[in-house]
Amino acid sequence: MDRTERVELTMLVMVTDKQGRMLVQDRLDPDWGGVCFPGGHIEPGESIVRAAVREVWEETGLTIENPRLCGVKQFPIENGRYLVFLLKTDRFSGTLQDSKEGHVFWVTEAELPSYRLSGHMEELLRVFQSDDLSEMFLQKEQEQWKVKLF
Repeated sequence: MDRTERVELTMLVMVTDKQGRMLVQDRLDPDWGGVCFPGGHIEPGESIVRAAVREVWEETGLTIENPRLCGVKQFPIENGRYLVFLLKTDRFSGTLQDSKEGHVFWVTEAELPSYRLSGHMEELLRVFQSDDLSEMFLQKEQEQWKVKLF
């Protein structure tokens, strides 16, 4: 049995401000649209933290500092697995600006349900905010994606 599999590495970053708001992006991607946290792919040879800093800057205009790993999201893909590192920080500088990825803005948790959210955003938020959860695992059962939180 081969114990090696192909893995696609990505990350999402929850940036919060002093008012307790979260930075979100209304993604334009037709395959994964809706409101979510900024993030993206980790380039070959790039560290997770450097990728998080780069992606947040590219998508929001903000330079983040000290992003901390708080969990993972993962799901199977053809011949492998898609792995999303979840990081968060409240340290940033710069001026907020939209990108080709979508419109970025600050929201409170209470305001989130009024937006069209990306898939499984509610469960993802639980992992970001909980000290008792560290993983969101998506598994296909009878042609439906089931979310498991650990």
